[in-house]
Amino acid sequence: MDDATMPTGPVLAGVDRGGQEYVVRCAAEQAALHQVPLHLLHVAEPGGTAAAAEEVTAPFERLVRTEFPGVAVTAETAAGRASAVLVERSERASWTVVGHRGSGGFARLPLGSVSWQVATHAAGPVIVVRPGDTPPDPERRVVAGVDVADTSPISSRALDAAFVEAALRGASLELVHGSFHLGETPTGPGMTAPDFQILDEAVRAALREEADKRRDRYPGVPVRLHAERLRAATLLAESSRGAALLVVGSHGRSGLRRLLLGSVSSEVLHTAACPVAIVHSAHPH
Repeated sequence: MDDATMPTGPVLAGVDRGGQEYVVRCAAEQAALHQVPLHLLHVAEPGGTAAAAEEVTAPFERLVRTEFPGVAVTAETAAGRASAVLVERSERASWTVVGHRGSGGFARLPLGSVSWQVATHAAGPVIVVRPGDTPPDPERRVVAGVDVADTSPISSRALDAAFVEAALRGASLELVHGSFHLGETPTGPGMTAPDFQILDEAVRAALREEADKRRDRYPGVPVRLHAERLRAATLLAESSRGAALLVVGSHGRSGLRRLLLGSVSSEVLHTAACPVAIVHSAHPH
């Protein structure tokens, strides 16, 4: 996802009743950064009235026009199952933005909730944002989770997206790798611990290599490497504090890329202290 191949469709924001201004602001900021329109989509149960639907979308449209006057905004109400409609519409969007909470049971993102389904199955990248995720003045820092053992196109695409988001925000980029495996710890007589210094240096070398691959394309993005022998999801949650955005790929090393989120991506949706961008496949545009 470099500047030449970035999708140019609108940012799609799923909105509902119940104080989701935080979702709209995040989506509008994303549209402003990428210089694309914003489309607000409210999915209502069949049988609702047009007036009731407009009561949901009209205040959000006014918010965008007031606070983000440079963003072209449209709004729509569609009937159906929210997750299915948002996933279908994501095929024409550059990004899809959804809230962590809402009337669909978003509080803990249980399997089957709207946010979970969209984060898992959307055609392009998704941002999941919760109330209070973004402080009034976040640090100019984007965090990217990097699995140095995962060389898949999805992992590479997520890292490309992180560089793009840092460049657009004039932010630094923190490449984070966490690894802690019980198998690394000797448990029996005569067992010898691995040379952690060698392992740690190999991780840092792999992170430097990933950064160097993109340095010419993003010369203005300062990059910091952060590797610790700590659970990846725990380290990412800690690193996300105060950050503008956390970017992760959508599947772990299990390879269930279109069926489940990876275990790390899944956990950080619950624990991250900033909006989480899920990048999981080449965009159809």
